[in-house]
Amino acid sequence: MNLPNKLTLLRILLVPVFMVCAANHWMLAAGIIFAVASFTDYLDGHLARKYHLVTDFGKFADPLADKLLTTTAFLYMLADGCCDPVVLVLILAREFAVSGLRMVAAGAKDGKVIAANMWGKVKTVMQMLTIIFYYFGYAIESRLDPNAVNSVFLTQAISWALCWFVAAVTVISGVKYLWDNRTFINTAK
Repeated sequence: MNLPNKLTLLRILLVPVFMVCAANHWMLAAGIIFAVASFTDYLDGHLARKYHLVTDFGKFADPLADKLLTTTAFLYMLADGCCDPVVLVLILAREFAVSGLRMVAAGAKDGKVIAANMWGKVKTVMQMLTIIFYYFGYAIESRLDPNAVNSVFLTQAISWALCWFVAAVTVISGVKYLWDNRTFINTAK
């Protein structure tokens, strides 16, 4: 197994660590774990392209790791009241549709593995930046006035708006992905 694939597996292994931190509202720790995991997404892709280490496993596992990480974070944001349920449904619908298309393409006569496109990468970066903002913003703002009833109001309000922006980018990326790969939908049995 090459280094980029090991970094992808590390990202998957960091998901339960992030979950423990987020569930206990250790926001700074959750933010750091999420940021480190997000950096492995950049690093594994960079190394795979630079050193010609792109593999079919990486094309499959990298987006899966991203989905696990970001969906988990958005679920915790939803539980904290900082993400609208509609946003999460749009994100999940896009992910299920794209994953379904990937399965159809892999099972096609010539068995193609479809890598992420630029819109998918933009979507992932926007999701990760929104989540990082939420966890670090929450940690910082709650420390500024720990006795205030709504000590994280500003972070919550900005995060709510960012989640809707992410939803729009997610829908655009999903539509683009499905459109660009419609031949697999048209030829599926």
